[in-house]
Amino acid sequence: MQSRRPNDKTASLSLVHSSEPAATANNGKIPAIVAFDRKELALILSVYGRKVGQGEWRDYAMDFLRERAVFSIYARVSERPLFIVEKTPRMRNRQGQYTVTNQQGRILKRGHDLALVLRVLDPDLVVVG
Repeated sequence: MQSRRPNDKTASLSLVHSSEPAATANNGKIPAIVAFDRKELALILSVYGRKVGQGEWRDYAMDFLRERAVFSIYARVSERPLFIVEKTPRMRNRQGQYTVTNQQGRILKRGHDLALVLRVLDPDLVVVG
């Protein structure tokens, strides 16, 4: 058996992990990620911007997961968001794919139209069709 020396170039080679997402075990396809489209994000950021301007909200976070997209709203630096706007496409044909949840986890509004669901966060907002 030969021992490798530290200055031997073959000793420094290693396997490199690809940055591509792992394929699912059952069909070999890359899992889809749910995200807000441009129009949905514009509606959410419009309400968010007004509340930031009023000094009520301070920060947000977005998570794009396999089955849902989440926009978390924070009033100040804290562990839990004040509100969560969630898009779950598999609920589209049931109660609606959009949900607004409060800090305690209670669903405040659920529906098929994001603009109407967001009214729970800003009741003075007028929906223009």
